[in-house]
Amino acid sequence: MSSIHLSMIAGGFLLGALAGFLMHRSDYCVAGMFRDLFLFRATRMLKTLLLLITVSLPLFELIRLTGFVSVPFPFFGPPSLTNLLGGFLFGIGMVLAGGCVVGTLYRLGAGSFPGLLAFLGLVAGSTLFAGLYPQWTHVSRALALPTKAVTLPQLLGLPSWLLVLLLVPVLVTLIWRWFRDGSLYRSGVVDGYLQPWQAALGLALLGGASVLLVGMPLGITTSYAKFGAMLLAPLAPEYYASLNYFQLVPLRYTPPLGGGLISGGPGFGLDAVALVQFPLILGIVAGSAWSAIRLGEWRLQIKLPWRQVISAVLGGIIMGLASRMAPACNIWHLFGGLPIFALQSFLFLAGLFPGAWLGGLLLTRLVIPR
Repeated sequence: MSSIHLSMIAGGFLLGALAGFLMHRSDYCVAGMFRDLFLFRATRMLKTLLLLITVSLPLFELIRLTGFVSVPFPFFGPPSLTNLLGGFLFGIGMVLAGGCVVGTLYRLGAGSFPGLLAFLGLVAGSTLFAGLYPQWTHVSRALALPTKAVTLPQLLGLPSWLLVLLLVPVLVTLIWRWFRDGSLYRSGVVDGYLQPWQAALGLALLGGASVLLVGMPLGITTSYAKFGAMLLAPLAPEYYASLNYFQLVPLRYTPPLGGGLISGGPGFGLDAVALVQFPLILGIVAGSAWSAIRLGEWRLQIKLPWRQVISAVLGGIIMGLASRMAPACNIWHLFGGLPIFALQSFLFLAGLFPGAWLGGLLLTRLVIPR
């Protein structure tokens, strides 16, 4: 392993640790943002998400203009209605699980048993998708949209910097009004708590640092399928070998730091996906655990109502399936895709809203009925 790859591992772990710390200290949960919108008509956290995207827009564009990193990032492709369907299912799953793919990790780091259950569900759902992959390829072809454009600027035939220049002043004006009326602040916070808008700024900067370090924004969901492959391969080698999904190599690129072409996919093995995503996952868990320990909040509570156990596992399974169908998760699309105007990410977001609404309805009717 080269020194560049070691730098990527160390840097990825550090980025993950900082992200886990920020999200734990502010309880920055994307699933909670959408759930609270429909259950309580609360918009504060969604406003901080818009702040994160507003900061990321010029940051990612400046990085692109340097020529240091290629945009669109690896893994992004032309849009399909599968992005919409995946976003819809993901919205249901993240509300039932009580957290998205990253929210599950930082809660797991803080000792959350539902977080552990959701994590196991994510691995199970991602592994289950491998068996459905041949049928899903037919669905994907049927739902493909008639364009090869990956981003909105490509679709419109406009330079991306122009859209950034037109959009950012409008967003900054809106966010400044929210700052002035106090709607971005959470009152009555305890010692050690971080305001969500501060976490949003930090996460936007971490996203930019990730682009510079590994050539793409924060993302981890392919690793859930890889975890499943690492369990399945030794337990059922013949069945594992029969699954075409685990033979795919969708990631082929040269990192911005150099080191030559690297490649990887969801299958068993320590490849480019493991190099980029494993340190990030470990870092998120470690950063959150360190934050919880420092605050004296780390505790493992195993006793849960049976409905909550089922909800966490089932929500994780749905998220795992949806993240492979979409493909990718809310963090990848919202934190990384929207700032580059990725068409896949717009469709994912369009599906996420009704999915979260339905997830909230199921949560209040079946899991925690009032």
